[in-house]
Amino acid sequence: MPTEGEVTLEVSIGLTKIEVMNRFIVYKGGFLLGVLLLVSCSQPKLADDPLKRIDQEMAFTLEEEMIPAWYPRVLDTIEGGYLSDFDADWKQMGQQRKMIVTQARHVWTAAKLAEAYPENDLFIRVAAHGIPYLAESMWDNENGGFYTLLSREGDMLDFDGRGKILKHAYGNAFAIYGLAAYVKVSGDTSALHMAQDCFHWLEDHSHDAGYKGYFQFLEPDGTPLREGFNGVPPKDQNSSIHLLEAFTELYHVWPDSLLKVRLEEMLVLIRDTIAHPKGYLRLFSYEDWTHLSYEDSSRQFIERMANLDHVSFGHDIETAYLLMEAAEVLYGEVDERTLERAKIMTDHSLRFGYDETVGGLYDEGYYFQGQAEPEIIKDTKNWWAQSETLNTLQIMAELYPDDPMRYEEKFIQQWAYIQTYLVDHTHGGWYIEGIDKKPGSRKSIKSGIWKGAYHTVRSLLNCLDRGENNHE
Repeated sequence: MPTEGEVTLEVSIGLTKIEVMNRFIVYKGGFLLGVLLLVSCSQPKLADDPLKRIDQEMAFTLEEEMIPAWYPRVLDTIEGGYLSDFDADWKQMGQQRKMIVTQARHVWTAAKLAEAYPENDLFIRVAAHGIPYLAESMWDNENGGFYTLLSREGDMLDFDGRGKILKHAYGNAFAIYGLAAYVKVSGDTSALHMAQDCFHWLEDHSHDAGYKGYFQFLEPDGTPLREGFNGVPPKDQNSSIHLLEAFTELYHVWPDSLLKVRLEEMLVLIRDTIAHPKGYLRLFSYEDWTHLSYEDSSRQFIERMANLDHVSFGHDIETAYLLMEAAEVLYGEVDERTLERAKIMTDHSLRFGYDETVGGLYDEGYYFQGQAEPEIIKDTKNWWAQSETLNTLQIMAELYPDDPMRYEEKFIQQWAYIQTYLVDHTHGGWYIEGIDKKPGSRKSIKSGIWKGAYHTVRSLLNCLDRGENNHE
């Protein structure tokens, strides 16, 4: 029986059901690859070509194992917006708090699915369901900007757990991102106005006209915390890359002159200032973009403060894609400087953070003093980084087919890793971490305020779109 707030709806995406029959192991170019053997009862035999086969497997994973797990299950038909918390078997659990990031990401994901599957009106309805909640509950009508976190009943919550209500540039970036995607597929002018209002609110309160970029922490009235908050510096790579992402999406539907200036500003800032020449992003910075670093400290101190200073391989390989995407929107093609930086960042992640044995990107590394290479300090493999790795690997394989990094082989191996260690073939969805490193992830949550469908759906849609164009 559905629990309170759930909707029961038959979802059909027009696919023939495919059964997972077996797995087998093959060797290619020195890689150990786990490949799914899929057998269809009524469809033609799967392609012999490994890339065409992967296209078919991706379509199955997206359309049979991902989408039905999430939608319309997450619709909150009582309080509005989307439910957040589901356990390993997709049963409702927890407080069902509403974070702007999660809410906006569901709007974005459903809008992109509506664009990819226009014949199925489920997705536009799922996306539209979130718009009134953003407008009526999460937007601050008095001060502007989107609240960061609400209870299911609509009360403002302290996101940082330190007794202070704040707004965040990061969360507002995702509001723009989701709204812009919805505008593109729906033509809804009220959603466009909301995105424009949010952009201008960030411009008036979060943007730093002197040193460029955006302050992450803001008081409810929009006053930026120029010194940061609770020991965390005021600027960071994560809010910066997602502002870039949001402005890129918004520019598709609103080619405004100021928006173009800010989009290019963020591209250059991330590419030339936040990114270290070696190929990784510095995580946190002060107002003048002096980067926080503990590299001269003891190993014990560095490990204790790793949340503020480490190499995040997943963010780096994701940013390689986001830089190329932004450059293409700005200039009509990826300029040479941006492409070079994207490749350096991709190669750094693969060289030092990729598991050559079974695939998968490790979570964290660190350049300890005197070391020429980063040391892995956290060898788990979270779900979103694996999605972003898959997406960027496919792009690089197309751009550099003969490169010594062997992008295509790693792409094939990465897909096998995802199928073997991340996709829950029984209950649907993806585990929160690869079960090769964290077997307990089989029993962990499928959804939470920090775990939605956005990374996985984006990666699969992008890969399928490129596959259809290249493997016909």
